[in-house]
Amino acid sequence: QTGPVIDMPVPSSFNDITQDPSLENYIGWVWYEKEVLLPLRWLQDDLNTRVVLRFGSAHYYSIVWVNGVQVMEHEGGHLPFEADISSILQGSPGIPCRITVALNNTLTPHTLPPGSIEYMNDKTRYPKNYFVQNIRFDFFNYAGIHRPVVLYTTPSVYIDDITVTTTSSESVAMVQYQVSVVGSTLYSLSLSLRDQEGKVVATGDGPTGELKVLNPNLWWPYLMHENPGYRYSLEVKMQAQVNGALLEDVYTLPVGIRTVHVTSTQFLINGRPFYFHGVNKHEDADIRGKGLDWPLVAKDFNLLRWLGANSFRTSHYPYAEEIMDLCDAHGIVVIDECPGVGIKLPESFGNKSLQHHLVVMEELIRRDKNRPSVVMWSVANEPASELPPAAYYFKTVIAHTKALDPSRPVTFVTDANYALDRGAPYVDVICVNSYFSWYHDPGHLEVIPLQLTTQFENWYKTYQKPIIQSEYGADSVPGLHSDPPLMFSEEYQKAMLREYHSVFDKKRKEYVIGELIWNFADFMTNQGTTRVLGNKKGIFTRQRQPKSAAFVLRERYWKIANESSCLPPIIKSHSLFL
Repeated sequence: QTGPVIDMPVPSSFNDITQDPSLENYIGWVWYEKEVLLPLRWLQDDLNTRVVLRFGSAHYYSIVWVNGVQVMEHEGGHLPFEADISSILQGSPGIPCRITVALNNTLTPHTLPPGSIEYMNDKTRYPKNYFVQNIRFDFFNYAGIHRPVVLYTTPSVYIDDITVTTTSSESVAMVQYQVSVVGSTLYSLSLSLRDQEGKVVATGDGPTGELKVLNPNLWWPYLMHENPGYRYSLEVKMQAQVNGALLEDVYTLPVGIRTVHVTSTQFLINGRPFYFHGVNKHEDADIRGKGLDWPLVAKDFNLLRWLGANSFRTSHYPYAEEIMDLCDAHGIVVIDECPGVGIKLPESFGNKSLQHHLVVMEELIRRDKNRPSVVMWSVANEPASELPPAAYYFKTVIAHTKALDPSRPVTFVTDANYALDRGAPYVDVICVNSYFSWYHDPGHLEVIPLQLTTQFENWYKTYQKPIIQSEYGADSVPGLHSDPPLMFSEEYQKAMLREYHSVFDKKRKEYVIGELIWNFADFMTNQGTTRVLGNKKGIFTRQRQPKSAAFVLRERYWKIANESSCLPPIIKSHSLFL
């Protein structure tokens, strides 16, 4: 033991839990430990039961021990990892299971996201061994065990993975499946697909096959259909004989039947043009930092529906599975982004970084590949894509992503010059971030129409690919008012949005397929002279209260939804949990 022992809730970030300023900005190793008593039936020396320890995520590098025996290591802060711990536990009933986690949040040029440690060697200005963690992204590097930790069991022969893809026409849909079973080669598999009333609509058997669904209910986005987010249930049942015992493993996977297709000017879901009118988010809130918090998640989904938002990007890392489940269930369309943010230094484009990036994409796709809400992968946000090594780097990452999942388009989000971007040739959809009259020509709203129009026309002329305005916005301090509008006032944020919107309205008749505001809510960042308790570009405060801009956006999104919908006019949104 090298420091004080304090109570630490899981899931949560550790940074904001105490009054200790050194923990707020701590860089290095922290240790978590918990003892749990397991059911006796898990611990009897039964070789037919597997006990698994699973972490939803922990930021950033984890080493895990059970009863003093190391069981796994994992690099990366936003994806799940697990280990079979049966051999350590079984045969010793009644003994507590002690779980120990060493967690390190240090970021290097080869982590994802990257960072660097800088030692301050001027002894006249800094204490001995003084260092800072440098990062090239604008959100606080919260750390801790951010998502649930669970223990669960399976038989020793078990369903390890399921992959589902779907195709559909007017009257028939095909659900292709692939099931992977681990532990034996001698097993049987039976599958049944049920609708929401519980009626079996198709059956199959064996590890690969195709299920035929007549007159399918398709998975539609929110506001595009009167019954959005329709999902079937695919029940996969595995049976195997091991040492005279019958083992059975059953897994039920929600399945949404939908197709995605990109043309040179449109994004099609189930063959119909889809326009992204949504937000960028962060997993960020008071006290809990990036820790999963159900009341906050429910509040955010109610706000999304109130806003008339049909989509969001998981800026700038994969979000909790619980959040993704709600997107599937409620028809919120997702651009699923890996933690590739802040890739700015030349050394972050080398082979070591590239190999890790490929592994992260494998982990992300394995987790989210069956989700109907996920319509596109994003492999990075605002990388230094004008650097020469970016061409090979993004060609490789995007090709790898498409090989893992040929069913979805792939993008990354750029703020580079259209003529210099070396990654853009490899994407299916151009996603552009720009902050005209904020970071460029600050205070000059009048330049937006020309600069934004020129941006779109340059990108389209060069690539003939549909374009999403993946970020735009302005900081506003809630309650700060100014007329005429001045920067940081609520009025300036509203005025900037309206300038952007007038250009969007012209260009969405051509090849602009979406607009995602930066940001849904205010969020914490590193301290700096341009950040007053974080980034204030939210249309909601960090406490989820609306600023004036939220009402501007709400009026716009409902208007767009009513224009493009085949439904009767939608007067208002509905509550999520009735």
